Amino acid sequence: MRAAVVSIAAALAMSLLADTACAYDPAGHQRASVPGRAPSPISVPLDAPSRATLQRHPVPAPGDGRTLQCEGVALSALLQASGAMPDAPLDAVHLDRYVLVTARTGDRVVFSLGELDPTLGNRPVYLLDRCDGAPLDDDGPLRLLVVGDTRPARSLYRIDAITVVAAP
Repeated sequence: MRAAVVSIAAALAMSLLADTACAYDPAGHQRASVPGRAPSPISVPLDAPSRATLQRHPVPAPGDGRTLQCEGVALSALLQASGAMPDAPLDAVHLDRYVLVTARTGDRVVFSLGELDPTLGNRPVYLLDRCDGAPLDDDGPLRLLVVGDTRPARSLYRIDAITVVAAP
């Protein structure tokens, strides 16, 4: 009887470990999994209704040799609203995650979640949808703007996807 109980307990433990200790991401990388941790990858919705409830910010942006008066939402707020980034200050289990922003042109940029977290890096990054009172035309419908970068290499136009991924 004791051997049967030990066998059942061992089988349950192995089953639990198989469910929580190891997972595979879509690229086939094996990674440790932590119960209660957000899945990876997380696709962040970019549609107007997903952004409509978020606070809008006026953001001056360079364009065509002049400064445009643009507006949009903070990337960190969009990530939090979609569940891709916790509302609370990040801790170690979140610091292996990165944000991949992709444009229709094929250009991509990456940010760490820690860089965007208001309590850590607090990097001001915005997803703009209007400039000088009008929706973005050929540069839109969405533009990424990283405030404070010495040159605008990470400020992409024509954003079509934002994904939060746990590093392999």
